[in-house]
Amino acid sequence: MRLGFTIKNELMRMSFLGIKSLNLLIKHNGNKKDHPLLSKKYIETAGKESEEIIGQLKTSEHGLIPAEAHKRLRKYGLNEVVHEKRRNVILMLLKTFKNPLIFLLLVLGVISFFTKDGKDATIVIIVIVLVSVVWQFFQEFRASKAEEQLKAMVKTTATVIRYGQKKEVPINLLVPGDVISLSAGDMVPADVRIFSSKDLFVNQAALTGESLPVDKHAPKVTNDIKNPLELSNMCFMGTNVENGTATAIVVFTGRETYFGSLAEAITNQQTVTSFDRGIQSFVWLMIKFILIIVPLVFLINGLSRGDWLEAFLFALAVAIGLTPEMLPMIVTVNLSKGSIVMFKKKVIVKRLNSIQNFGAMDVLATDKTGTITIGKVILEKHIDVFGQEENEEVLEYAYINSYYQTGLKNILDEAVLKHVEVKSSLKIDINYKKIDEVTFDFIRRKMSVVVEKGDSNKILICKGAVEEMLNVCTKAKAENKIFKIQKSHISKIKGIVNNLYEDGFRVIAVGFKETPKKQTVYTTKDESDLILLGFIAFLDPPKDTASEAIAKLRENGVEVKILTGDNELVTKRICKVVGLPVKGVIVGNEIEEVSDEKLKDIVEKTTIFAKLLPYHKERIIKALQNNGHTVGFLGDGINDTTALKASDVGISVDTAVDIAKESSDIILLKKSLLVLNDGVIEGRRVFGNIVKYLKMASSSNFGNVLSIVGASLFLPFLPMLPLQILVNNMLYDFSQTTIPTDSVDDEYVKTPRKWRIDDIKRFMLYFGPISSIFDYATFFILIYFFHAWTNPELFHTGWFIESLVTQTLIIHIIRTNKMPFIQSRASTPLLMTTIIIAGIGIWLPFSPLAKALGFVTLPALYFIFLGATLFGYLLLTQFVKTWLVKKHLSE
Repeated sequence: MRLGFTIKNELMRMSFLGIKSLNLLIKHNGNKKDHPLLSKKYIETAGKESEEIIGQLKTSEHGLIPAEAHKRLRKYGLNEVVHEKRRNVILMLLKTFKNPLIFLLLVLGVISFFTKDGKDATIVIIVIVLVSVVWQFFQEFRASKAEEQLKAMVKTTATVIRYGQKKEVPINLLVPGDVISLSAGDMVPADVRIFSSKDLFVNQAALTGESLPVDKHAPKVTNDIKNPLELSNMCFMGTNVENGTATAIVVFTGRETYFGSLAEAITNQQTVTSFDRGIQSFVWLMIKFILIIVPLVFLINGLSRGDWLEAFLFALAVAIGLTPEMLPMIVTVNLSKGSIVMFKKKVIVKRLNSIQNFGAMDVLATDKTGTITIGKVILEKHIDVFGQEENEEVLEYAYINSYYQTGLKNILDEAVLKHVEVKSSLKIDINYKKIDEVTFDFIRRKMSVVVEKGDSNKILICKGAVEEMLNVCTKAKAENKIFKIQKSHISKIKGIVNNLYEDGFRVIAVGFKETPKKQTVYTTKDESDLILLGFIAFLDPPKDTASEAIAKLRENGVEVKILTGDNELVTKRICKVVGLPVKGVIVGNEIEEVSDEKLKDIVEKTTIFAKLLPYHKERIIKALQNNGHTVGFLGDGINDTTALKASDVGISVDTAVDIAKESSDIILLKKSLLVLNDGVIEGRRVFGNIVKYLKMASSSNFGNVLSIVGASLFLPFLPMLPLQILVNNMLYDFSQTTIPTDSVDDEYVKTPRKWRIDDIKRFMLYFGPISSIFDYATFFILIYFFHAWTNPELFHTGWFIESLVTQTLIIHIIRTNKMPFIQSRASTPLLMTTIIIAGIGIWLPFSPLAKALGFVTLPALYFIFLGATLFGYLLLTQFVKTWLVKKHLSE
């Protein structure tokens, strides 16, 4: 297969087949046998001889004939996974109307249009709905276009043997039974069974998270392996060949592949997040409130005055006035502003509603490689046989071996060769001449090079797995002395190596021997009677910022849990270095054995989850969610996509495979937990401003209802005209549009912020009546001091101004738990809109619009009473707020 593109681009192409939302075919129900990723088909295929597979698929070593390939293509379909439907602009626009609040407003607008003098209300409603919907659509459409611009079509082919002839075929035309050739740099185009191979190493990081490539070879698998990805004779779609060559038989294509099973279930659907549920709960709370109160207002006014049309229009205006119609816009503007701020902090928000989830997150599940670690293996130790560190001879011999070998140069060799100072000090190109090489194979698990230094004897330098090297080394060298290896030495050496293993290191042994000067050809037989020189130990070290970031996340109430495909020893060592306390460790095979109910207990007591399959990660996240946590997941591989979709907020990085990015809500431009911590704080700030509006709207609306119902019972006229209610409501709403610019107290962002509808209800039930107390005080003043009982216009005007000004000012009390204006000041835009809207309300009775709105000029004495009312209102509200926060609210 000749692709001519980087592996990253090849994996990008996979996402362009249309994978948008990856999930599992079957929701895990505790029955492992039913799960697609544990299907026996892989185990059965791996356990058969190649000839048996060829017979089963009715093919041959020479491949299918073209006619048979076309026949199978019609039967099995294209070698593609689930297609993503292109998002339609009109459908995107209509989706923004999918909101019970918007629907309620539209219904009220339609009713208003067909009633006498109701067209003004309809206009107000249309303006509010359009502003909210268009803004939200614009934000989502812009995000969608940006996402599409990231995509680029790549034409990819595979080298297929058909009827004995090699040819390049588009990979979507592959069928079961095709025989393909694989070589270094190729992406595996389907799930295949290896027929023959030579030095084949495959990188499965996108599926497993494991950074090191794994060896693959043809012999059937006889041991009991439960994880399909551990099968040594099978390669999987989406992985890539790092070294070697192979001939393989396609056994599964398209949706039948391991990769395809991940992509099958859910496309073009979004999980309902905690933010969505919270907003919906508030909206339905207000709708239920309206459905109870508005009919009551209608009946009271109709029965007391006998004018049912007037009562209906008034009740309709009350319904509109009670509806927090600016909620969609306030939420969208808050989220949009938050996304801009987060972009400046290297965080891209793909889905606006994920910002709140970011702030609500109290558990961060993350992979290890590249997040806590640097994502690159480095040579950390070069020690002698007794553990003496910084042994330069060990490093030098390891470098010569890696430098001259021409076989597989994996990431361990690359780590050795980064010590370029060795090349300079030894002057390898000048002082050393390569004589021969014994390449690596999976049976020996070692490789050797033979070099000659000047006129001296030749030196065979061998490196490989510790166990295999101990079998061929009869002597050892330490402290410049060569001695015969005794049993006591073996025990001590194994103890040193095991300690390295437990610390998470990958260890390679280095040995050597001198060979006859005349010898020019070497074989595996020459790898005997070696002198064990020492060991080189590798590690993917933690990032410099990891410790600081984890400490900050913990300080801000976010518990970090590691979900990785890597082994538990490596992960434990990294956690220790970065200061992440480990409560418990569990591996994927153990998770297999527990029920979902038991897993709920385990996840609370566990920090490290190692050797995981994709659906293990999903189960862990769902268990945490079932325990009431808001869970974020940070991942960048194909193996992370199910977890990204299942989490409350899926987080990826710009260097991730595109499938992971498309499954994410948040993309970090820098793979750092410090950047993520900044995003968490911004998410809490955004949520804080949204909650300000909700508390304001609910308490204000409830207070207005109490005032309207009470006034309707004793007044011989309507407390306020329908048009006045609409204007009052519209002005008040516009005063709240600058809430997104407001700051949030530092104390508020220190802990995760989740939806607490009960807190909002409590605010409503306490502050609503306080508002009504001062409304009734205003009624008393208007009636007994200004004789408004016989002057409805004066009553309407006086209550309009008092209602608008108090509603506008109260946001400054509600916006903080501290003392407003002194300990915590609102943003300049919010302060300005408060002053401007209050000023407009006071100006209207004196303006040319007064007559059309039914207002009259108020006496100067009224404004003295108004000032006293406002002072008393703010004072009592601050007192009650302080008591309420201290005694009741869980903040």
